[in-house]
Amino acid sequence: MSTAITAAGQADILSSLRASNGRATVGDVVTRSGLRSDEVRAGLKALLESHKGHLAVTDSGELVYEFDPRFIERETEPFLVRAKRRASELIAKGFKAWIVIMLVVYFVVFVALVIAAIFASQRGNDSRGGLGGGRGRSHGGFHFDPLIWYWIWGPRWRIGRPYYGRRWERTLDRDDRVPFYKKVFAFVFGPDRPKPTRKQLDRGTLRLIRARDGIVSTAELVQHTGAPFEDAEIEMGRLLGAYDGEALVSPDGEIVYAFPGVMASVDGGRDVREPNPAWLRLEHPLELTGNTAGANAIVVGMNAFTLLAGATAPWFIFPRLGLGGSAAFVGLVLVPVVFSVLFFAGPLLRMVGVRIENRRRRRRNVRRVLLGLVYRRSLEGASIGVGEAHSYVGSRLEGASVSVGQIEALLHELAADLDADVSVADDGGVSYRFDAIRRQLAASETVRAKLRLEQRDLGEIVFSTSDSPEDADRRDADAFDRELSGEPGSLDRYLPAVDRIGFEDDFEIVAFEEELRGRG
Repeated sequence: MSTAITAAGQADILSSLRASNGRATVGDVVTRSGLRSDEVRAGLKALLESHKGHLAVTDSGELVYEFDPRFIERETEPFLVRAKRRASELIAKGFKAWIVIMLVVYFVVFVALVIAAIFASQRGNDSRGGLGGGRGRSHGGFHFDPLIWYWIWGPRWRIGRPYYGRRWERTLDRDDRVPFYKKVFAFVFGPDRPKPTRKQLDRGTLRLIRARDGIVSTAELVQHTGAPFEDAEIEMGRLLGAYDGEALVSPDGEIVYAFPGVMASVDGGRDVREPNPAWLRLEHPLELTGNTAGANAIVVGMNAFTLLAGATAPWFIFPRLGLGGSAAFVGLVLVPVVFSVLFFAGPLLRMVGVRIENRRRRRRNVRRVLLGLVYRRSLEGASIGVGEAHSYVGSRLEGASVSVGQIEALLHELAADLDADVSVADDGGVSYRFDAIRRQLAASETVRAKLRLEQRDLGEIVFSTSDSPEDADRRDADAFDRELSGEPGSLDRYLPAVDRIGFEDDFEIVAFEEELRGRG
């Protein structure tokens, strides 16, 4: 059961940590603050949730809490940054509304003017027969069809709903059509990009914890998120505080994390489907507009017509309809031409940023695919060579141009991140052995078997004292080896679908809440 900590106690803990430059054990904080051990543990867990930090373990098996010396709060923004972002959002909304009004209104106006000019030309109208003439109204007038409003808006669409692009649109109900104005926005600014909340992001991790019987290691979090190990350690510290977890040290000195509260269930229904690992969560390339080719063609056609009609108005429309003067030139030539040029400039300028982002996504995808091979070879107790890694990635990311140098650079990065052993053969070939991953997964399985949180037989958190740490380590490692070398497919328990890759759209994370809002 968690212990409450007062604001004064939390301040004392924070002062104690500052005195030790953000790094301390429970005993260090107890000594400096005079608080009880259970209060200190509760306070340190709360700080892990609210501030960037993680856990380490000493040679003697003591847990060490490590925070950034600046004690940076998680997911916070300075006031000026928030104010600037809010102002930018308001300006963007106003600008978007102006764009749609300009595009649609000028398109409709120029359609009416061109039709009127054509009829006036056919009937020999001169400059005295302007738009005010009766025949001009009867032949050149524009009738507004209600179907146009349906096309622009859409009967089931609600204001403020995002548009994530054509792949997302295909998941909607047939009658839940995306209005035209959203596709105009996407053409100029790109499709909306999901911004998952912390709660939405945590759902997948909590499913992982339940699927792994309430016990996970940092290596397992890396496996399912693809994040760098250091980032995963910081995230695990937050989860520890947010979901009342406990950090345990296995007999071989590895830190694992137990979440007994997450396993509690009124109906015993804890058999959940494990979330996809990183190699089944590859990122699609970012699209320039997100629209279908047909939607883009309509937008381009409307704006091109406005540009052409505005640019030629002084020679085609003005003489036939008797228009002239500075007001007509500004309103029907200068403004629509400048607007149309800027309208086309938007996606052209964004193209550079989209290309840069897609290069980053390709690199992250290669890293995630490579991560699958790293985890498999780690559990098999085998090393990886650059050639094997290059062939593995190339066979799965068909059509992707990945050089041997890129693979070697990523392997070096993963080796430093995941504490791999690097060896160089006599012929100069480099191989990588990721035994640290295997140790962490084995430690999780050892603690999982002892605590059996899926049955809620928690009891007292202790390990066997009848063996020396070396004997316990060897016994548990042998049991883990027997399990891995047992029935065919036993690796799949730890590495689901390692021989496949898959893509995941980022809007899938926020789809559940948006569906609920739509029903509401």
